[in-house]
Parts: sequence; C-alpha cells; structure tokens
Amino acid sequence: MISLSALYLPILVSAILAFVASSIIHMTPMWHKSDFPRAPKEDQIVAALRPLAVPPGDYMIPRGASMADMRTPEFQDKLAKGPVLVMTVMPNGPFSMARNLVLWFIFLLVVSVFVAYVCGRALPAGAAYLKVFQVAGTVAFMGYAFALWELTIWFRRSLSLTLKATLDGLIYAGITAGTFGWLWPH
Repeated sequence: MISLSALYLPILVSAILAFVASSIIHMTPMWHKSDFPRAPKEDQIVAALRPLAVPPGDYMIPRGASMADMRTPEFQDKLAKGPVLVMTVMPNGPFSMARNLVLWFIFLLVVSVFVAYVCGRALPAGAAYLKVFQVAGTVAFMGYAFALWELTIWFRRSLSLTLKATLDGLIYAGITAGTFGWLWPH
C-alpha cells in the first residue's frame, strides 16, 4: 500500500498536464466549436426573458409541483404545446474565466487524488508501468467521463456533446495514466 503523500508528484503533474491538454483542446477550433449553437431567434428569446429577471439557477419548464400535478390534463397540455426545456441561467455580465479555470484545476486535482488513492491501495511500489497505466487510466476515465452520460440520459443533452466530452475524458485519462505510470514509486 502506498500513501497519498507518496503520490503527490503524479497527482500534481497529471493535473497540470491534463489542464494544459484541456486548454489546447478548447482554445483551438477542434471538435468543440459546435457544442452550443446559437438559438433560433436568439434576440427575441432574450427580449422575452429579460423582463422576467429569472435568477441564476437550473430550471425545468414546464415543472409540475408533484407527480399528481404532472398527470393532470392541464400539465399534459403544457407539455404538448411546449416549449419543453431544461435551462441554466447564469449571472449577467462577462464570464469569469479565472474562476472557471481555478475550479477546473481543482477538479483535475480531485480526480488525480482519487486515482492515487485507488492505485495506492491496488498496486505495490515498483509495479510495472503498464499495470499502473491500466488501473490509473480506468479510474481517471471513470472520473472524467461517466457522469456526463447522466445528462444525456435524463435531460436529453446532445449526444454529440456528450461523445466529444467523453473523448476529452479519454485523453485526460490517458495523460493521467501515463503520468502515474511514469512517476510511480519504485
């Protein structure tokens, strides 16, 4: 068994390398340029929503107050007439890339800590590179990609968006696995 403190270097280096990779993937016009297309009649949608001053948050429309309410003819009529949507309202103003990048890096660190925890319990010091790569890559891929599918299953998030994000997760997992294999204690 290897302690987390003994794995601080692969944790930190893998998070940094995954951060660099994600920056390259998202700053170059690769496969993410079409993730969120412009809504038809965007100006009209914004003009209709602005006076409502909807506070930041996640919303489902229409949203029944209870299961019984969702079975009423009135609610079923709302569903039939539409629109039916799940939306996230963000705070007004420019995006804070600094905040998002800091939170992203923290997330990368957290995934790497879990990778280190599982690998440290499953593998001895001096384990072969490919064995470390296998275990670290599996755990990292689960951390980066599995939860994305819930949004496609339950909230009909675009399948192409989820597939592209899963590919990103595979890349980050490969980087994490390679780093752990490279820096694994001997």
